[in-house]
Amino acid sequence: MPYILAIDIGSNKICALVARIENGSPVIVGSGVAKSQGLKKGAIVNIELAASAIKNAVDYASKQAGVETPHAIVSVSGAYITSVDSQGKASLPTKEIAVKDINRAMQTAIYHAVVAKDCEILHALPYNFKVDDQCGVQDPVGMSGSMLEMSVHIITAQKSAMENLRKTIRAAGVEIENLVFSGYASAIAVLSDDEKELGACVIDIGASTCNLVVYANNAPRANGFLPVGGAHITADLSMALHTPPYAAERVKLEYGSFYSRPSVAGDKPRAEPSVQNIEIPKIGNENETHLVSLDIVSTVIGARVEETLMILAGQLERSRLKGVLGAGVVLTGGASKHSGLADVAAYSFGSIPVRIARPKPLSGLVESLRDPVYSVALGLIRYAANESALYEFDSAGNLRYRPHKGSVEQENVQAIAESLGKLDSGGEESGTKKTNLADIITTPDIAKPGIKGRLKQCWEWLTTMF
Repeated sequence: MPYILAIDIGSNKICALVARIENGSPVIVGSGVAKSQGLKKGAIVNIELAASAIKNAVDYASKQAGVETPHAIVSVSGAYITSVDSQGKASLPTKEIAVKDINRAMQTAIYHAVVAKDCEILHALPYNFKVDDQCGVQDPVGMSGSMLEMSVHIITAQKSAMENLRKTIRAAGVEIENLVFSGYASAIAVLSDDEKELGACVIDIGASTCNLVVYANNAPRANGFLPVGGAHITADLSMALHTPPYAAERVKLEYGSFYSRPSVAGDKPRAEPSVQNIEIPKIGNENETHLVSLDIVSTVIGARVEETLMILAGQLERSRLKGVLGAGVVLTGGASKHSGLADVAAYSFGSIPVRIARPKPLSGLVESLRDPVYSVALGLIRYAANESALYEFDSAGNLRYRPHKGSVEQENVQAIAESLGKLDSGGEESGTKKTNLADIITTPDIAKPGIKGRLKQCWEWLTTMF
């Protein structure tokens, strides 16, 4: 796939990014943003309006990139999301573990998982590998044993909601390559490898929703959702200050710090603002203004934020993974930029360290995109470039495998991928590739000269596997 189109569908904005793959790494070549329409709290409520907004963002990004990409990686809001854990195992007749054995073990976990009939699987993510009696295995490929066991975190989405999403994307002139839970995409965008290893809870605070994902030992282990975001702060201010929503939004952005929150033990003294009162229009008669105290502004914002973070802290507590968060809590998303938010979060989450995160930089990325509001979109690009979990079944039912850079497996995967790409377009490189077959090939001698030879080897290998 020489080009990637990522579409982040948020309640406040639609963001489309186009990236070109160069030497296996994505380079951003186009971006487009449109105001959301037809969405409420992350859910599509009007297909026609939502499709129009998506098309506007995609068209702008495509024009900037100079290419049209007919298939896209699309984010899915946590409003549709549930999850379940399952166990899988596979006997090892060859005594040496290959990716096909991981595939078999994951298939058994999915088969035995209790998934509601009205849900479909978005991600199946293995963790806690065990080879015979050896626990704590990080990557079992290449190890010897007679039995492979694992736990699998399965993220599901409501079928009807996904069908409406597919209709909406199709109406915008694009087909879906893969669906990705937006919280998972944010985690991919902001977490370092060390943080994934140590354990971290990523909370993406958007306009109308909060998505939570917990990483531990390099794997997603839990996820949560809260239908509350920055727009609720604006609504609270509008009511409390008796001012129109547009004025409340301006007040939130310009004066929305938490300087007046009651201090707790160990807090540093908070500086008082240079302005104590501001003049804002009255609701119902915008030609008339009145003065409001910034103490009231801060109190309203602080109350909503503290309530939201306490609910999220409760979700983290119920995940039973709070004790493994060596890297702490990572906040991102558009509403994470409020001054003083990290202090409030530290108070809400107890002794766990908290940081505000911008997405990791990508080549070609303009500085304006290195903003927490674009974490999901940039995470989708990284996901499409195979920078996600080490092993995963995706929404298309394909096994994604991320071999170590420079390994024999990676070289073979690249060779097969290039062959399949050339075959798709009759000898020329294909702009898109819907199959991830290359991602699960690990046999060292599979990459032989000639397209027919490679495809024959691939077919024989898959026949043996399944």
